[in-house]
Amino acid sequence: MNTEAKIRKQLDENPIILYMKGTPTQPQCGFSGKTVALLNETNIQYAYVNVLEAPFIREKLPSISQWPTYPQLFVKGELIGGCDIVEAMSKNGSLVPLLTQAESQTSEHTTVTVADLEHWINAALPEAQINVTGEGCSLVITVISERFTDLSALKRQQLVLASLTAPLATGELHAVSINAHTPIEWQNTLANQSTGLLQISLN
Repeated sequence: MNTEAKIRKQLDENPIILYMKGTPTQPQCGFSGKTVALLNETNIQYAYVNVLEAPFIREKLPSISQWPTYPQLFVKGELIGGCDIVEAMSKNGSLVPLLTQAESQTSEHTTVTVADLEHWINAALPEAQINVTGEGCSLVITVISERFTDLSALKRQQLVLASLTAPLATGELHAVSINAHTPIEWQNTLANQSTGLLQISLN
């Protein structure tokens, strides 16, 4: 599946989807953070894609949407706009009705549990340790495995995502954020957290 087909599939399967920099729990730009805050105020569930972790989507989407910057909010496959437009709609009262209508058309999916995620990932990485935080469309999956040794950050993410192909395709699982570490890297991360030091990843 090429990048455009993948984007079209995401738009078809997710009535409300935000393409943003970072994640809803950790936005990586002010405009994405402001848009997330406005969407969260509605208490309506939405899917998201972190374009910083999906460079091909980040490069291709502007040619599809005819919108050059991020974030980009789509409702029922149609581009709504970026931060300024979402903010304007929030102020004039048109955002909630639009999202509510789209949400009502969302088919129900089976709730994915932590056990489900562990099963899928361990099928590909039997020895991996898996930590899951967040809920709904804001899942952050941390995977610790020796298999990541000498692999780039991109290769690590691809390895984990390959184990989640089926639930992502069926809609059981929406976009997720993945952190992949070797056991040594993870121990260093925990040690730095305990001492108050900031670890800088060079991957």
